[in-house]
Amino acid sequence: MKLMKTEDAVGQVLCHDITQIIRGVTKDAVFRKGHVITEEDIPVLLSVGKEHVYIWEKDENMLHENEAADILRQICQSDGMHATEPKEGKIELIADTDGLLMVNLEGLRAVNELGDMMIAARTSGFPVKKGDKLCGTRVIPLVIGKERMALARQAAGSKPLLKLYPMKPKTYGVVTTGSEVFYGRIEDTFTPVIEEKLKEYGCEMKLHQTVSDDPEEIVRAICQMRDAGLDMIFCTGGMSVDPDDRTPLAIRRSGAHIVSYGAPVLPGAMFLMAYLEDGRPVCGLPGCVMYAKRTIFDLVLPRLLADVPVTARWLAGLGNGGLCLNCPECHFPNCGFGKGV
Repeated sequence: MKLMKTEDAVGQVLCHDITQIIRGVTKDAVFRKGHVITEEDIPVLLSVGKEHVYIWEKDENMLHENEAADILRQICQSDGMHATEPKEGKIELIADTDGLLMVNLEGLRAVNELGDMMIAARTSGFPVKKGDKLCGTRVIPLVIGKERMALARQAAGSKPLLKLYPMKPKTYGVVTTGSEVFYGRIEDTFTPVIEEKLKEYGCEMKLHQTVSDDPEEIVRAICQMRDAGLDMIFCTGGMSVDPDDRTPLAIRRSGAHIVSYGAPVLPGAMFLMAYLEDGRPVCGLPGCVMYAKRTIFDLVLPRLLADVPVTARWLAGLGNGGLCLNCPECHFPNCGFGKGV
């Protein structure tokens, strides 16, 4: 770049966007990078406070901000998203479909730690809709060395930093446990809550069984749903540490591999995550899912529908951000619940 007095810049090529801000009216570029300055442009440039402008002097070792932002875009972009045109050195990625956004957090941090550049993304692990903004990329200076952008590629790794997983409607079964429900002493108010949550994602309940606290009965119900080919199995009731609460034992006896019994989330501490040998999930849902508006179930469910593994490490990380504040007016997912990972 070369700094030149605006009145002397006629015929020169502008090397960056010139932004005009009029409060309540506009914030946009009046001249774009690459614009050849004319005599008529001088008063406009002066009116936006540009008594000097940078004009482009080609250097094979340097990149313009738009070119560098496009490299950051390449580092981030994968299937199911498209990029906007560069504007004032910034490029955004937009979702082409509904799905679960997953971000390589280590790669993202590594790129942002380089300085001189930035990638700002939506929170990883949350659903997005078609048309949602996923991230924005830009470099801080107007020009940047090619070697710096090579370092960015290296820091990010070989795979795109962003991935959009389609969330597919699935079939599921519910095993309601507890003698109080089995013998009709109280009404089952848990299953309707599950149905309502799953309906939002187009899922269908194919089987529902109510059994007593006998572990063998719970095992038989789980195995029947497994053999029926259901995509997901949810067990309700009997998830506490009381002596007669046997659901975790039954899930283990069914042959499912226990990922974690317990999660650092409130509401949702007694949640159990398990997988059958073929990868189908079996979940033990704590009682809070029945009465609390948002719980661990809201954080886990999108991953189940997108076939993103729920791991013990991920669950452990939910402790940072895992405390729901039970706000009088719930704004989830536009809040901090579950967003500390």
